Amino acid sequence: MVGSDTSPMEPIGTGPSGDARAAIEDFYVEERTFPPPASFGAGALATTRELYDAAEADLEGFWAKQAESLVDWFEPWERVLVWDPPFAKWFEGGKLNVSYNCLDRHLREGRGDRVAYYFEGEPGDRRVITYAELAVEVNRFANVLKDLGVNKGDKVAVYMGMIPELPVAILACARIGAPHSVVFGGFSSKALESRILDAEAKVVVTADGSWRRGNPVRLKEGVDAALENTPSVEHVVVVRRIGEEGGVQVSMKPGRDLWWHDLMASAGTECAPELMDSEDLLYLLYTSGTTARPKGIMHTTGGYLTQVAFTHKYVFDLHPETDVYWCAADIGWVTGHSYIVYGPLANGATSVLYEGTPDYPDKDRWWDIIERYKVTILYCAPTGIRTFMKWGTVYPEKHDLSSLRVLGSVGEPINPEAWIWYYEHIGGSRCPVVDTWWQTETGSIMVSPLPGLSVLKPGSAVEALPGVRGEVVDDEGRVLTRGGGYFTLTHPWPAMLRGIYGDPERYKETYWTRFPGRYFAGDGAKVDGDGYIWFIGRVDDVMNVSGHRVSTTEVESALVDHPSVAEAAVVGANDPTTGQAIVAFVTLRSGEEKAGARGEELRAHVAMRIGPIARPKTIIFTDELPKTRSGKIMRRLLRDVADGHDLGDTTTLADPEVVDQIRTMAEERLFAED
Repeated sequence: MVGSDTSPMEPIGTGPSGDARAAIEDFYVEERTFPPPASFGAGALATTRELYDAAEADLEGFWAKQAESLVDWFEPWERVLVWDPPFAKWFEGGKLNVSYNCLDRHLREGRGDRVAYYFEGEPGDRRVITYAELAVEVNRFANVLKDLGVNKGDKVAVYMGMIPELPVAILACARIGAPHSVVFGGFSSKALESRILDAEAKVVVTADGSWRRGNPVRLKEGVDAALENTPSVEHVVVVRRIGEEGGVQVSMKPGRDLWWHDLMASAGTECAPELMDSEDLLYLLYTSGTTARPKGIMHTTGGYLTQVAFTHKYVFDLHPETDVYWCAADIGWVTGHSYIVYGPLANGATSVLYEGTPDYPDKDRWWDIIERYKVTILYCAPTGIRTFMKWGTVYPEKHDLSSLRVLGSVGEPINPEAWIWYYEHIGGSRCPVVDTWWQTETGSIMVSPLPGLSVLKPGSAVEALPGVRGEVVDDEGRVLTRGGGYFTLTHPWPAMLRGIYGDPERYKETYWTRFPGRYFAGDGAKVDGDGYIWFIGRVDDVMNVSGHRVSTTEVESALVDHPSVAEAAVVGANDPTTGQAIVAFVTLRSGEEKAGARGEELRAHVAMRIGPIARPKTIIFTDELPKTRSGKIMRRLLRDVADGHDLGDTTTLADPEVVDQIRTMAEERLFAED
């Protein structure tokens, strides 16, 4: 059962499930369950299925109620939903301002002294920023942008690290109706250039640099390189984060480049919020790499704010008067947009904003932050959790983590054993783990447990949230009530992307043609016998082994299930006999030794856990896996290593040398293959 009440969950979908055939093999079975802790009790925001029932009975009425209760509107909407597949308009005719909802209304209602952000810089500098103080800074920078000639509808590119000026900049853009395009500070100058060109950004906001493991990342240099071919940019505003004393001296082009502190010193502290239509563009966020034309995902105003506020409130069981919330993502990704800035601030939450990495100056930095600020809600990625597993329990054990009451997971499917480690060693076996599924395109969390209601299974995202309608289908689009296939959405949702910037045909082709009438963005999922949804990664990562379609996620979960394994990444390599052979890259927990016998032991463990067809042909032990600076494993590079191909662009890796080390290990073949 998905909920904690006594009624079983209805089967997912109502299609001809008797004719449906699983499109992806379903091997991994998880029997452990965890009901809501007694500590949640009557204080939880959702303890019954009332929200689900209301949304099922009247989808539009449900979202109208959320919009009325969670968002302040200057003018009411005329229609809740206008649906011209695949294009949607939510709360048509309604007028509001996102910056007003995140700031002004809290001041109006007497919450100006509440802390908006506890900022922790990597070097150890700290700031406490109240809602009143944040509002002053946002108003000032809104006036700066207007003085630089930025008008409603003009695009502003933002390229900086995790410092308070980043949310200030994007809230200022929202205040004057200038859509922002945040580019992750770990991206190359070429990636920045392509995004500026596509959006035709008028202003770039950046910093001289940011701190990463004690060293400066020189952001302004990347901007200078990008702007050699971007004629739309008129001004660059530069925050002095590092300074010459930190070893960063930047070149400022006269007439174009301006210092943030100089502009802010003379800016007015009041700027009236622009009246925005519910469907006005709030921001662009690009999802592709540097080799193809960037894919600018468009998110608008009223529907987006409604759904991110709703999901932030209920998924994390938020009590803004007492909670200290920390989303450990980067604002350069959609997770940061929705769950560091817009959702938390709309709900009046107190958040932690951290600039650096988890291992600087030592591997207990996160746990020190949680102890210092008494964090109650932690939202982070499975890659981070598996890294902490590799480092061992000694680091969290140094700190008092008893303030935590809810744990969240985001970014990719979480392995059951990583879930258990997170639950036991970080949450003290008392904190529900909300494993969330969503995408840049969806704008907000779509599938997740509710911590005061759902009976949890480690590794499962449980079910679609109230107001979201999703189904797993087979290759022909028939609904599956059991087995593996493709996760689709059957109805529009308020925070959904409104298209790809400048290319509506690409939007239709990319998301709406594989299964007509359904949204599909490439993720595989399975449904178990209790109706729980399990995401199994991108369908591009499904391997074809002797005619069987095997999910990399399931094999990785089986490997991490072994007590010696901290992290694993699995890819399919070309094989003349089986089509593809399974190659596993494995990182062991601290203190474990690599050996050929250990490799055979792990291969046998996978065969025992999920079946002989999933037994890896080769296991390569490595101290690290290639990850982007956001923590995602770059399986494309591992496939290239396994197949002996030349590697493509590795500039976004956190540590580019890792790939060379793995290539050497792969060539040595640490143990014999079958």
